[in-house]
Amino acid sequence: MNVTRTGIVLKPDASRVLFRPFSPLGDERPLRILARVLALPEAEVVEMLAQVLSEFKTRHQRLLDYFLMRYEFVRRLLPTDQPLSDERKLLIGAYFTHEYSLEAAALFNPSIVPHPDQTELPEGTMRFILSLRATGEGHISSITFRTGTIDGQGKIHMDTASRYVTTPDHIPPTSYNKSIFWHQLQELGLVDNISETILKTLGDNFTVAELMQEIQYLRRYAQHRNTEFDRTASRLVNLAKSNYEVIYLPEQPLTERVIFPNAPNESNGIEDARFVRFVEDDGVVTYVATYTAYDGRVTIPQLLETNDFLRFRICTLNGPEVQNKGMALFPRRIRGQYVMLSRQDAENLYLMYSDDLHFWHTKVPLLKPTYSWEFLQIGNCGSPIETEAGWLVLSHGVGPMRKYSIGAFLLDLEDPSRVIGRLTRPLLSPDELEREGYVPNVVYSCGSLVHAGILILPYAMSDTASSFATVPLADLLKAMEPLH
Repeated sequence: MNVTRTGIVLKPDASRVLFRPFSPLGDERPLRILARVLALPEAEVVEMLAQVLSEFKTRHQRLLDYFLMRYEFVRRLLPTDQPLSDERKLLIGAYFTHEYSLEAAALFNPSIVPHPDQTELPEGTMRFILSLRATGEGHISSITFRTGTIDGQGKIHMDTASRYVTTPDHIPPTSYNKSIFWHQLQELGLVDNISETILKTLGDNFTVAELMQEIQYLRRYAQHRNTEFDRTASRLVNLAKSNYEVIYLPEQPLTERVIFPNAPNESNGIEDARFVRFVEDDGVVTYVATYTAYDGRVTIPQLLETNDFLRFRICTLNGPEVQNKGMALFPRRIRGQYVMLSRQDAENLYLMYSDDLHFWHTKVPLLKPTYSWEFLQIGNCGSPIETEAGWLVLSHGVGPMRKYSIGAFLLDLEDPSRVIGRLTRPLLSPDELEREGYVPNVVYSCGSLVHAGILILPYAMSDTASSFATVPLADLLKAMEPLH
């Protein structure tokens, strides 16, 4: 089979930095920092601010606005209401800000989808969006984007990425529906007398602020001050904060946009987003991604939805079968139901069906490790691709020495629980140039596409950098062993 490595390599770029809040631990340290800045003579304030701006202003957009926002955040700690100069406010903001190198450690696990804008292109050319897992200090992962085109012969051209990266404005949902929220609590096993007490007086729709206000009231006036109450209250707030929206301005190029962890359950990373262009029965297109939220202890599957890559809706996935990693949504409903690939037991592949995109209750076995290169575990490498021959699924298999290879199998279009073809040998395994990295001996993908009869396979090399391979779709399908 003719698999072509393109030679395109997307390497992590430590110079792509964004500004983040710097929040010193403890209650006293911020006060001491403020006291020191307030004690500076005005001339030294002006001099110090000029030095900060000379070093950092050209590396960011809207940096002064961010300094002022950080000043407003700590303003409540000031010991006096005495007016401060603009320069002192900006300098205070700078002390509570730091740079974060988004992809200093790795840029890997790519997923590719057609771009919503396919205008002004040569005939036969497709514009695409590539999402990547960017990992920086503290091994915190986020989602970043690249763009490019594929011509009618399958040649890939990558656009030059912006030197800037920017986090979006955080937009919490206006309200939560109490009955849906209660259903989510039931699915998570968090329903008890305490959660009933907290939610009882809230309206049919409530905000995070109202939830926190009710918790504070119960602590203060109803004497609910114990470890069990605090644990349940914290879980309710974390669940509410796990559902949020972020938005960008149209003038911000896609390669500047980064989705950085916002919710408590993803505080240590947003991992391995599998994007798919989902088409509803009425023709409405939504770009949907499943990803893994990690809080430093537990991994939780989450869902991201967008229509335009400007506004992103992020929410929890719910149900007893929402477990483990690597969930991948089919690009359309089948027989009126949403269908998802999953791997709940960290070893085998399953198929899930649901009437509701956000709740998953049932699973059926699909594939077990069968060949020697996948004996440790198998999983998917992104959402299935619809072809005339069936649903093409790129898979990963783990073999001796925990070596990851990419394989493929084919599912029946109308009954995806039926496997009709499967590669007996890997489609792609790490070569000598790809096997060294943060996690050696790994090739891995989170989503491919077919264009002009060619499979475009973006893949990560040993959890460090990313590349592309291409293979004629007809050759790939011909190489599959038929299964009956």
